[in-house]
Amino acid sequence: MDCAKSQDLLQPADLDVSVQLPSELVRISSQGLINLSPWHVMPRELAKKRLIGLRGRYRNKYVPFARRQDNDDLACIDPDQPGRVVVVHDFESEGFERGATYQTFWDWFQMAIEDMIEFEP
Repeated sequence: MDCAKSQDLLQPADLDVSVQLPSELVRISSQGLINLSPWHVMPRELAKKRLIGLRGRYRNKYVPFARRQDNDDLACIDPDQPGRVVVVHDFESEGFERGATYQTFWDWFQMAIEDMIEFEP
């Protein structure tokens, strides 16, 4: 039984920007690879809430798909940088919210796995 399906992720109708979720994200979600403590792929409803919050705090149209449990970091798609993943330090002052940028989804995923190996709850 799959732990998550692609319909459990943000859908195009949820977004105010034209962006497609990475096929790699849909793949790991369909395989149930969503809890990589401290990183967690967010279910649709939580991602929608975080999306609304981001719109109220930042001009950039970040599309969040994962959160880090021990701080306010969100892994996001930035429509201005197609194919890349940016970590947003949510609730940081405008202009200081951008953290690391990963060239591909798999680069971000590899970092999330490394964080999981090192993480001690």
